[in-house]
Amino acid sequence: MNEEDQAQDAPAGGPLLTAAALDDGAPAVGGASWLREGARVLAFRAPRWEGLEASPATVAAPILAGYLLQFIAQRVMMQGAPMLLWQGFLAGWAGIAIMAWLCWVVARSRSTQAPATPRPATLFALVCIAGLMLGLFSGGVFFGMRAALDPFESWPLSLQLTAWLVPLCWAGLTQLVLLWRAAGSGLARGAALLLVPIPLMLNGWLAPPTFWWAEPVASAEADAEPEVGLPLTDETIGRQAQLVAVALQGLRPPQPGRVNVYAATYAPNASEDVFMRESATVAKTMRERFGADGRLVELVANRAATDTLPWGTPANLRQTIARMAAVMDRDRDVLFLHLTSHGGRDGKLANDTWPLKTEPVTPDLLKRWLDEAGVRWRVISVSACYSGSWIAPLAGDGTLVMTAADADHTSYGCGKRSELTFFGRAMYEEALRKTWSFTEAHAWARQVIEVREKEAGKSDGYSNPQISEGAGIRGVLKRLAEERAR
Repeated sequence: MNEEDQAQDAPAGGPLLTAAALDDGAPAVGGASWLREGARVLAFRAPRWEGLEASPATVAAPILAGYLLQFIAQRVMMQGAPMLLWQGFLAGWAGIAIMAWLCWVVARSRSTQAPATPRPATLFALVCIAGLMLGLFSGGVFFGMRAALDPFESWPLSLQLTAWLVPLCWAGLTQLVLLWRAAGSGLARGAALLLVPIPLMLNGWLAPPTFWWAEPVASAEADAEPEVGLPLTDETIGRQAQLVAVALQGLRPPQPGRVNVYAATYAPNASEDVFMRESATVAKTMRERFGADGRLVELVANRAATDTLPWGTPANLRQTIARMAAVMDRDRDVLFLHLTSHGGRDGKLANDTWPLKTEPVTPDLLKRWLDEAGVRWRVISVSACYSGSWIAPLAGDGTLVMTAADADHTSYGCGKRSELTFFGRAMYEEALRKTWSFTEAHAWARQVIEVREKEAGKSDGYSNPQISEGAGIRGVLKRLAEERAR
Protein backbone atom coordinates (compact mmCIF):
# COMPACT_ATOMS: atom_id res chain seq x y z
CA MET A 1 0.00 0.00 0.00
CA ASN A 2 1.51 3.39 -0.95
CA GLU A 3 1.35 6.56 1.12
CA GLU A 4 -1.60 8.01 -0.78
CA ASP A 5 -3.63 4.83 -0.24
CA GLN A 6 -2.75 4.93 3.47
CA ALA A 7 -3.85 8.52 3.61
CA GLN A 8 -7.32 7.56 2.39
CA ASP A 9 -7.66 4.59 4.73
CA ALA A 10 -6.44 6.36 7.88
CA PRO A 11 -8.96 7.54 10.52
CA ALA A 12 -10.34 11.02 10.13
CA GLY A 13 -7.87 13.58 11.41
CA GLY A 14 -5.12 10.91 11.58
CA PRO A 15 -1.52 11.91 11.02
CA LEU A 16 -1.27 10.47 7.51
CA LEU A 17 -4.33 12.31 6.25
CA THR A 18 -3.17 15.50 7.93
CA ALA A 19 0.27 15.16 6.37
CA ALA A 20 -1.19 14.63 2.93
CA ALA A 21 -3.46 17.62 3.32
CA LEU A 22 -0.57 19.79 4.48
CA ASP A 23 1.58 18.55 1.64
CA ASP A 24 -0.97 19.24 -1.10
CA GLY A 25 -2.72 22.23 0.35
CA ALA A 26 -6.41 22.53 1.21
CA PRO A 27 -8.70 21.50 -1.61
CA ALA A 28 -10.59 24.21 -3.39
CA VAL A 29 -14.36 24.37 -3.20
CA GLY A 30 -16.62 24.83 -6.22
CA GLY A 31 -16.06 24.35 -9.94
CA ALA A 32 -12.32 24.90 -9.71
CA SER A 33 -12.01 21.96 -7.31
CA TRP A 34 -13.31 19.55 -9.97
CA LEU A 35 -10.73 20.75 -12.47
CA ARG A 36 -7.95 20.59 -9.90
CA GLU A 37 -8.85 17.06 -8.80
CA GLY A 38 -9.29 15.99 -12.42
CA ALA A 39 -5.74 17.13 -13.07
CA ARG A 40 -4.55 15.12 -10.06
CA VAL A 41 -6.27 12.03 -11.46
CA LEU A 42 -4.53 12.51 -14.83
CA ALA A 43 -1.22 12.81 -12.96
CA PHE A 44 -1.95 9.50 -11.18
CA ARG A 45 -2.34 11.23 -7.81
CA ALA A 46 -5.03 10.49 -5.27
CA PRO A 47 -7.96 12.95 -5.47
CA ARG A 48 -9.15 14.87 -2.42
CA TRP A 49 -12.86 14.29 -2.05
CA GLU A 50 -13.54 17.07 0.47
CA GLY A 51 -15.78 19.68 -1.09
CA LEU A 52 -16.72 17.57 -4.11
CA GLU A 53 -20.47 17.14 -4.30
CA ALA A 54 -21.88 15.98 -7.64
CA SER A 55 -25.16 17.38 -8.88
CA PRO A 56 -26.97 16.17 -12.02
CA ALA A 57 -25.43 19.11 -13.87
CA THR A 58 -21.95 18.14 -12.67
CA VAL A 59 -22.40 14.68 -14.18
CA ALA A 60 -24.09 15.76 -17.41
CA ALA A 61 -21.80 18.68 -18.27
CA PRO A 62 -18.56 16.74 -18.98
CA ILE A 63 -20.43 14.04 -20.91
CA LEU A 64 -22.15 16.56 -23.17
CA ALA A 65 -18.94 18.58 -23.50
CA GLY A 66 -17.12 15.42 -24.59
CA TYR A 67 -19.66 14.83 -27.36
CA LEU A 68 -19.37 18.49 -28.41
CA LEU A 69 -15.57 18.21 -28.49
CA GLN A 70 -15.71 15.16 -30.78
CA PHE A 71 -18.38 16.82 -32.92
CA ILE A 72 -16.20 19.89 -33.51
CA ALA A 73 -12.93 17.98 -33.92
CA GLN A 74 -14.36 15.65 -36.56
CA ARG A 75 -15.80 18.58 -38.50
CA VAL A 76 -12.51 20.52 -38.42
CA MET A 77 -10.69 17.53 -39.93
CA MET A 78 -13.05 17.37 -42.92
CA GLN A 79 -13.03 19.62 -45.94
CA GLY A 80 -15.99 20.72 -48.01
CA ALA A 81 -19.56 20.32 -46.77
CA PRO A 82 -19.89 16.92 -45.09
CA MET A 83 -23.28 15.53 -44.17
CA LEU A 84 -24.31 15.49 -40.51
CA LEU A 85 -24.92 12.02 -39.07
CA TRP A 86 -27.21 12.64 -36.14
CA GLN A 87 -26.95 8.94 -35.25
CA GLY A 88 -23.51 9.77 -33.86
CA PHE A 89 -25.18 11.21 -30.78
CA LEU A 90 -26.68 7.79 -30.06
CA ALA A 91 -23.29 6.06 -29.98
CA GLY A 92 -21.07 5.72 -26.94
CA TRP A 93 -23.80 5.48 -24.31
CA ALA A 94 -23.16 1.80 -23.61
CA GLY A 95 -19.62 2.59 -22.51
CA ILE A 96 -20.85 5.48 -20.36
CA ALA A 97 -23.45 3.22 -18.70
CA ILE A 98 -20.83 0.55 -17.94
CA MET A 99 -18.52 3.12 -16.34
CA ALA A 100 -21.39 4.61 -14.28
CA TRP A 101 -22.31 1.15 -12.96
CA LEU A 102 -18.67 0.39 -12.18
CA CYS A 103 -18.34 3.62 -10.20
CA TRP A 104 -21.44 2.64 -8.23
CA VAL A 105 -19.94 -0.79 -7.43
CA VAL A 106 -16.61 0.71 -6.36
CA ALA A 107 -18.11 3.48 -4.24
CA ARG A 108 -20.54 1.10 -2.48
CA SER A 109 -17.71 -1.31 -1.67
CA ARG A 110 -16.42 1.06 1.02
CA SER A 111 -18.08 1.65 4.34
CA THR A 112 -20.05 4.87 4.42
CA GLN A 113 -18.41 5.56 7.79
CA ALA A 114 -14.92 5.44 6.29
CA PRO A 115 -13.22 8.81 5.79
CA ALA A 116 -12.81 10.29 2.32
CA THR A 117 -15.39 7.92 0.81
CA PRO A 118 -16.84 9.36 -2.43
CA ARG A 119 -20.45 8.93 -3.39
CA PRO A 120 -21.05 6.98 -6.66
CA ALA A 121 -22.15 10.13 -8.50
CA THR A 122 -19.07 12.03 -7.28
CA LEU A 123 -16.73 9.26 -8.41
CA PHE A 124 -18.42 9.01 -11.82
CA ALA A 125 -18.37 12.79 -12.30
CA LEU A 126 -14.63 12.91 -11.57
CA VAL A 127 -14.02 10.10 -14.11
CA CYS A 128 -15.94 12.10 -16.74
CA ILE A 129 -14.21 15.39 -15.95
CA ALA A 130 -10.74 13.81 -16.05
CA GLY A 131 -11.64 12.19 -19.39
CA LEU A 132 -12.79 15.54 -20.82
CA MET A 133 -9.58 17.26 -19.68
CA LEU A 134 -7.49 14.51 -21.26
CA GLY A 135 -9.48 14.84 -24.50
CA LEU A 136 -8.86 18.59 -24.61
CA PHE A 137 -5.15 18.15 -23.94
CA SER A 138 -4.56 15.27 -26.37
CA GLY A 139 -6.73 16.95 -29.00
CA GLY A 140 -4.65 20.12 -28.74
CA VAL A 141 -1.44 18.12 -29.12
CA PHE A 142 -2.85 16.23 -32.11
CA PHE A 143 -4.00 19.33 -33.98
CA GLY A 144 -0.69 21.01 -33.22
CA MET A 145 1.19 18.07 -34.74
CA ARG A 146 -1.21 18.01 -37.67
CA ALA A 147 -0.53 21.69 -38.36
CA ALA A 148 3.24 21.26 -38.05
CA LEU A 149 3.54 17.99 -39.98
CA ASP A 150 2.03 16.57 -43.13
CA PRO A 151 -1.64 15.41 -43.21
CA PHE A 152 -2.41 12.60 -40.77
CA GLU A 153 -2.80 10.05 -43.59
CA SER A 154 0.84 10.55 -44.61
CA TRP A 155 2.28 10.08 -41.11
CA PRO A 156 4.37 6.93 -40.54
CA LEU A 157 2.29 3.98 -39.34
CA SER A 158 4.08 3.97 -35.98
CA LEU A 159 3.24 7.65 -35.40
CA GLN A 160 -0.42 7.14 -36.35
CA LEU A 161 -0.75 4.26 -33.91
CA THR A 162 1.03 6.27 -31.19
CA ALA A 163 -1.31 9.24 -31.66
CA TRP A 164 -4.28 6.91 -31.22
CA LEU A 165 -3.01 4.54 -28.53
CA VAL A 166 -1.29 6.93 -26.09
CA PRO A 167 -4.44 8.90 -25.10
CA LEU A 168 -6.46 5.68 -24.99
CA CYS A 169 -3.97 3.91 -22.71
CA TRP A 170 -3.52 7.01 -20.56
CA ALA A 171 -7.26 7.27 -20.04
CA GLY A 172 -7.50 3.58 -19.13
CA LEU A 173 -4.64 3.68 -16.66
CA THR A 174 -5.86 6.82 -14.90
CA GLN A 175 -9.38 5.40 -14.58
CA LEU A 176 -8.05 2.11 -13.24
CA VAL A 177 -5.80 3.83 -10.68
CA LEU A 178 -8.65 6.08 -9.52
CA LEU A 179 -11.13 3.21 -9.10
CA TRP A 180 -8.50 0.98 -7.49
CA ARG A 181 -7.83 3.63 -4.82
CA ALA A 182 -11.53 4.26 -4.23
CA ALA A 183 -12.41 0.56 -3.95
CA GLY A 184 -12.94 -0.92 -0.52
CA SER A 185 -12.65 -4.61 -1.37
CA GLY A 186 -10.67 -6.97 -3.54
CA LEU A 187 -13.86 -7.88 -5.42
CA ALA A 188 -14.46 -4.25 -6.39
CA ARG A 189 -10.84 -3.86 -7.50
CA GLY A 190 -11.14 -7.02 -9.59
CA ALA A 191 -14.27 -5.63 -11.24
CA ALA A 192 -12.40 -2.40 -12.05
CA LEU A 193 -9.48 -4.32 -13.51
CA LEU A 194 -11.77 -6.38 -15.75
CA LEU A 195 -14.30 -3.76 -16.81
CA VAL A 196 -12.35 -0.51 -17.25
CA PRO A 197 -11.06 -1.58 -20.73
CA ILE A 198 -14.60 -2.25 -22.03
CA PRO A 199 -15.83 1.39 -22.32
CA LEU A 200 -12.49 2.36 -23.86
CA MET A 201 -12.77 -0.37 -26.48
CA LEU A 202 -16.40 0.50 -27.24
CA ASN A 203 -16.00 4.28 -27.48
CA GLY A 204 -12.43 4.47 -28.74
CA TRP A 205 -12.22 1.59 -31.19
CA LEU A 206 -15.23 -0.65 -31.88
CA ALA A 207 -18.03 1.92 -32.12
CA PRO A 208 -16.80 5.49 -31.65
CA PRO A 209 -19.34 8.30 -32.14
CA THR A 210 -19.22 9.45 -35.78
CA PHE A 211 -20.97 12.73 -36.57
CA TRP A 212 -19.98 13.57 -40.15
CA TRP A 213 -19.77 11.86 -43.52
CA ALA A 214 -17.74 13.41 -46.33
CA GLU A 215 -19.53 12.59 -49.57
CA PRO A 216 -17.09 12.13 -52.46
CA VAL A 217 -16.79 15.29 -54.48
CA ALA A 218 -17.98 14.83 -58.03
CA SER A 219 -15.78 16.28 -60.73
CA ALA A 220 -16.82 17.38 -64.18
CA GLU A 221 -14.93 14.43 -65.64
CA ALA A 222 -16.72 12.03 -63.30
CA ASP A 223 -20.12 13.48 -64.24
CA ALA A 224 -19.44 13.13 -67.95
CA GLU A 225 -20.62 9.91 -69.53
CA PRO A 226 -17.49 8.20 -70.88
CA GLU A 227 -17.43 5.73 -73.69
CA VAL A 228 -17.75 2.23 -72.33
CA GLY A 229 -16.54 -1.11 -73.55
CA LEU A 230 -13.44 -1.99 -75.52
CA PRO A 231 -12.76 -0.63 -79.03
CA LEU A 232 -12.84 -3.93 -80.90
CA THR A 233 -11.32 -3.10 -84.29
CA ASP A 234 -8.70 -4.73 -86.49
CA GLU A 235 -6.19 -2.13 -85.40
CA THR A 236 -6.75 -2.62 -81.66
CA ILE A 237 -6.74 -6.41 -81.96
CA GLY A 238 -3.37 -6.28 -83.68
CA ARG A 239 -2.07 -3.77 -81.17
CA GLN A 240 -3.22 -5.91 -78.26
CA ALA A 241 -1.49 -9.01 -79.61
CA GLN A 242 1.72 -7.00 -79.82
CA LEU A 243 1.35 -5.60 -76.28
CA VAL A 244 0.87 -9.08 -74.80
CA ALA A 245 3.89 -10.46 -76.65
CA VAL A 246 6.15 -7.56 -75.65
CA ALA A 247 5.07 -7.70 -72.00
CA LEU A 248 5.63 -11.44 -71.63
CA GLN A 249 8.81 -11.72 -73.69
CA GLY A 250 10.30 -8.75 -71.85
CA LEU A 251 10.12 -10.34 -68.38
CA ARG A 252 13.53 -10.19 -66.73
CA PRO A 253 15.15 -13.36 -65.38
CA PRO A 254 15.45 -13.72 -61.61
CA GLN A 255 18.32 -12.21 -59.69
CA PRO A 256 20.28 -15.16 -58.22
CA GLY A 257 20.42 -15.58 -54.47
CA ARG A 258 17.36 -13.41 -53.74
CA VAL A 259 13.62 -13.81 -53.43
CA ASN A 260 12.35 -12.14 -56.61
CA VAL A 261 8.76 -10.96 -56.96
CA TYR A 262 6.98 -11.55 -60.25
CA ALA A 263 3.75 -9.55 -60.21
CA ALA A 264 0.61 -9.26 -62.32
CA THR A 265 -2.46 -7.10 -61.87
CA TYR A 266 -5.79 -8.11 -63.38
CA ALA A 267 -8.59 -5.56 -63.87
CA PRO A 268 -11.25 -7.03 -66.20
CA ASN A 269 -13.94 -4.35 -65.82
CA ALA A 270 -13.89 -1.76 -68.60
CA SER A 271 -16.94 0.18 -67.38
CA GLU A 272 -15.35 1.79 -64.29
CA ASP A 273 -11.99 3.53 -64.16
CA VAL A 274 -11.45 2.84 -60.44
CA PHE A 275 -10.15 -0.64 -61.25
CA MET A 276 -7.65 0.72 -63.78
CA ARG A 277 -6.42 3.24 -61.19
CA GLU A 278 -6.13 0.54 -58.55
CA SER A 279 -4.12 -1.64 -60.93
CA ALA A 280 -1.71 1.26 -61.48
CA THR A 281 -1.40 1.89 -57.73
CA VAL A 282 -0.65 -1.75 -56.95
CA ALA A 283 1.81 -1.99 -59.82
CA LYS A 284 3.66 1.10 -58.62
CA THR A 285 3.95 -0.31 -55.09
CA MET A 286 5.23 -3.65 -56.36
CA ARG A 287 7.86 -1.91 -58.50
CA GLU A 288 9.06 0.55 -55.88
CA ARG A 289 8.76 -1.57 -52.74
CA PHE A 290 9.31 -5.13 -53.96
CA GLY A 291 11.68 -4.65 -56.91
CA ALA A 292 9.21 -6.01 -59.47
CA ASP A 293 10.24 -3.57 -62.21
CA GLY A 294 10.81 -5.65 -65.32
CA ARG A 295 9.00 -8.58 -63.73
CA LEU A 296 5.49 -7.10 -63.74
CA VAL A 297 2.56 -7.20 -66.18
CA GLU A 298 -0.56 -5.04 -65.90
CA LEU A 299 -3.66 -6.58 -67.49
CA VAL A 300 -6.33 -3.88 -67.71
CA ALA A 301 -9.59 -3.92 -69.63
CA ASN A 302 -10.21 -0.24 -70.20
CA ARG A 303 -10.66 1.86 -73.29
CA ALA A 304 -8.15 4.44 -72.02
CA ALA A 305 -5.39 1.82 -71.70
CA THR A 306 -6.01 0.01 -74.97
CA ASP A 307 -2.89 1.39 -76.66
CA THR A 308 -0.56 0.94 -73.68
CA LEU A 309 -1.55 -2.15 -71.65
CA PRO A 310 -2.68 -5.70 -72.48
CA TRP A 311 -6.37 -6.22 -71.83
CA GLY A 312 -7.52 -7.87 -68.64
CA THR A 313 -8.99 -11.06 -70.07
CA PRO A 314 -8.90 -14.60 -68.69
CA ALA A 315 -6.81 -15.79 -71.62
CA ASN A 316 -4.19 -13.08 -71.03
CA LEU A 317 -4.11 -13.84 -67.29
CA ARG A 318 -3.59 -17.55 -67.87
CA GLN A 319 -0.87 -16.85 -70.44
CA THR A 320 0.85 -14.41 -68.05
CA ILE A 321 0.88 -16.93 -65.21
CA ALA A 322 2.37 -19.61 -67.46
CA ARG A 323 5.07 -17.30 -68.81
CA MET A 324 6.08 -15.99 -65.37
CA ALA A 325 6.28 -19.54 -64.03
CA ALA A 326 8.61 -20.43 -66.90
CA VAL A 327 10.95 -17.48 -66.23
CA MET A 328 11.05 -17.34 -62.43
CA ASP A 329 12.97 -19.56 -60.01
CA ARG A 330 10.04 -21.64 -58.77
CA ASP A 331 11.87 -22.83 -55.65
CA ARG A 332 12.75 -19.32 -54.49
CA ASP A 333 10.68 -16.63 -56.19
CA VAL A 334 7.13 -15.43 -55.41
CA LEU A 335 4.30 -14.82 -57.86
CA PHE A 336 2.06 -11.94 -56.76
CA LEU A 337 -1.40 -11.52 -58.31
CA HIS A 338 -3.82 -8.66 -57.62
CA LEU A 339 -7.34 -9.06 -59.02
CA THR A 340 -9.74 -6.12 -58.81
CA SER A 341 -13.34 -5.83 -60.00
CA HIS A 342 -16.86 -6.29 -58.73
CA GLY A 343 -17.51 -9.63 -57.05
CA GLY A 344 -20.52 -11.82 -56.47
CA ARG A 345 -21.61 -14.24 -53.78
CA ASP A 346 -21.04 -17.04 -56.29
CA GLY A 347 -17.28 -16.37 -56.24
CA LYS A 348 -17.13 -15.02 -59.78
CA LEU A 349 -15.01 -11.96 -60.49
CA ALA A 350 -17.14 -9.71 -62.68
CA ASN A 351 -15.79 -8.86 -66.12
CA ASP A 352 -16.99 -6.24 -68.56
CA THR A 353 -15.08 -6.50 -71.81
CA TRP A 354 -17.98 -5.76 -74.14
CA PRO A 355 -18.20 -6.30 -77.07
CA LEU A 356 -15.52 -8.96 -76.49
CA LYS A 357 -17.14 -12.01 -74.88
CA THR A 358 -15.16 -13.48 -71.96
CA GLU A 359 -15.98 -15.70 -69.00
CA PRO A 360 -15.42 -14.52 -65.40
CA VAL A 361 -12.45 -15.84 -63.42
CA THR A 362 -13.27 -17.95 -60.36
CA PRO A 363 -10.99 -19.07 -57.50
CA ASP A 364 -11.10 -22.70 -58.68
CA LEU A 365 -10.12 -21.65 -62.19
CA LEU A 366 -7.26 -19.50 -60.93
CA LYS A 367 -5.95 -22.30 -58.71
CA ARG A 368 -5.99 -24.69 -61.66
CA TRP A 369 -3.94 -22.30 -63.79
CA LEU A 370 -1.39 -21.82 -61.00
CA ASP A 371 -1.11 -25.56 -60.42
CA GLU A 372 -0.72 -26.25 -64.14
CA ALA A 373 2.05 -23.66 -64.37
CA GLY A 374 3.87 -25.15 -61.38
CA VAL A 375 3.91 -21.93 -59.31
CA ARG A 376 5.06 -22.87 -55.81
CA TRP A 377 4.97 -19.62 -53.82
CA ARG A 378 1.87 -17.47 -54.36
CA VAL A 379 0.58 -14.18 -52.94
CA ILE A 380 -2.96 -13.54 -54.17
CA SER A 381 -4.84 -10.31 -53.48
CA VAL A 382 -8.53 -10.07 -54.38
CA SER A 383 -10.18 -6.64 -54.19
CA ALA A 384 -13.90 -7.32 -54.71
CA CYS A 385 -17.19 -7.67 -52.87
CA TYR A 386 -17.73 -11.05 -51.17
CA SER A 387 -14.11 -11.93 -52.00
CA GLY A 388 -13.73 -13.91 -48.77
CA SER A 389 -15.18 -16.83 -50.74
CA TRP A 390 -11.81 -17.03 -52.52
CA ILE A 391 -9.90 -17.91 -49.33
CA ALA A 392 -10.77 -21.60 -48.97
CA PRO A 393 -10.28 -22.65 -52.63
CA LEU A 394 -6.89 -20.91 -52.88
CA ALA A 395 -5.44 -21.47 -49.41
CA GLY A 396 -2.48 -23.80 -49.10
CA ASP A 397 0.96 -24.32 -47.63
CA GLY A 398 2.62 -22.18 -50.29
CA THR A 399 -0.06 -19.50 -50.59
CA LEU A 400 -0.96 -16.22 -48.91
CA VAL A 401 -4.45 -15.01 -49.85
CA MET A 402 -5.78 -11.55 -48.96
CA THR A 403 -9.27 -10.27 -49.70
CA ALA A 404 -11.06 -6.95 -49.39
CA ALA A 405 -14.11 -8.49 -47.71
CA ASP A 406 -15.42 -11.69 -46.20
CA ALA A 407 -17.82 -14.01 -48.04
CA ASP A 408 -20.94 -12.25 -46.71
CA HIS A 409 -20.19 -8.55 -47.12
CA THR A 410 -19.46 -6.04 -49.83
CA SER A 411 -16.22 -4.13 -49.99
CA TYR A 412 -16.34 -0.36 -50.40
CA GLY A 413 -15.14 2.33 -52.77
CA CYS A 414 -15.69 0.62 -56.14
CA GLY A 415 -18.18 3.12 -57.54
CA LYS A 416 -17.77 5.26 -60.63
CA ARG A 417 -16.80 8.31 -58.57
CA SER A 418 -14.23 6.48 -56.42
CA GLU A 419 -10.57 7.25 -56.91
CA LEU A 420 -9.50 3.94 -55.33
CA THR A 421 -11.27 1.19 -53.41
CA PHE A 422 -10.91 1.42 -49.64
CA PHE A 423 -8.89 -1.82 -49.67
CA GLY A 424 -6.62 -0.69 -52.50
CA ARG A 425 -5.87 2.63 -50.84
CA ALA A 426 -5.27 1.31 -47.32
CA MET A 427 -3.27 -1.73 -48.38
CA TYR A 428 -1.19 -0.57 -51.34
CA GLU A 429 -1.04 3.22 -51.17
CA GLU A 430 -0.54 3.38 -47.41
CA ALA A 431 0.28 0.22 -45.43
CA LEU A 432 2.78 -1.40 -47.83
CA ARG A 433 4.58 1.93 -48.06
CA LYS A 434 5.55 1.47 -44.42
CA THR A 435 6.27 -2.26 -44.20
CA TRP A 436 7.31 -5.16 -46.42
CA SER A 437 5.13 -7.62 -44.50
CA PHE A 438 1.83 -8.44 -46.21
CA THR A 439 0.37 -9.74 -42.95
CA GLU A 440 1.30 -6.60 -40.99
CA ALA A 441 -0.02 -4.38 -43.78
CA HIS A 442 -3.29 -6.30 -43.96
CA ALA A 443 -3.79 -6.10 -40.18
CA TRP A 444 -3.29 -2.34 -40.25
CA ALA A 445 -5.49 -1.93 -43.33
CA ARG A 446 -8.34 -3.82 -41.60
CA GLN A 447 -8.47 -1.26 -38.80
CA VAL A 448 -8.24 1.74 -41.13
CA ILE A 449 -10.93 0.37 -43.46
CA GLU A 450 -13.32 -0.24 -40.56
CA VAL A 451 -12.99 3.36 -39.38
CA ARG A 452 -13.37 4.80 -42.88
CA GLU A 453 -16.41 2.65 -43.68
CA LYS A 454 -18.15 3.87 -40.54
CA GLU A 455 -17.29 7.47 -41.39
CA ALA A 456 -18.63 6.96 -44.93
CA GLY A 457 -21.89 5.48 -43.64
CA LYS A 458 -21.51 1.99 -45.11
CA SER A 459 -24.93 0.47 -44.50
CA ASP A 460 -24.42 -3.29 -44.77
CA GLY A 461 -21.78 -3.72 -42.07
CA TYR A 462 -18.01 -3.92 -41.90
CA SER A 463 -16.49 -5.50 -45.02
CA ASN A 464 -14.18 -7.56 -42.76
CA PRO A 465 -11.13 -8.18 -45.03
CA GLN A 466 -9.72 -11.71 -44.72
CA ILE A 467 -6.25 -13.27 -44.91
CA SER A 468 -4.84 -16.80 -44.96
CA GLU A 469 -1.10 -17.53 -44.82
CA GLY A 470 0.30 -21.00 -45.40
CA ALA A 471 3.05 -22.26 -43.11
CA GLY A 472 5.41 -22.85 -46.02
CA ILE A 473 5.27 -19.40 -47.55
CA ARG A 474 5.70 -17.65 -44.21
CA GLY A 475 9.46 -18.16 -44.20
CA VAL A 476 9.76 -17.13 -47.88
CA LEU A 477 7.94 -13.85 -47.25
CA LYS A 478 10.04 -13.22 -44.13
CA ARG A 479 13.22 -13.55 -46.21
CA LEU A 480 11.71 -11.27 -48.84
CA ALA A 481 10.96 -8.59 -46.23
CA GLU A 482 14.44 -8.85 -44.74
CA GLU A 483 16.07 -8.54 -48.16
CA ARG A 484 13.97 -5.52 -49.12
CA ALA A 485 14.75 -3.81 -45.80
CA ARG A 486 18.50 -3.91 -46.40
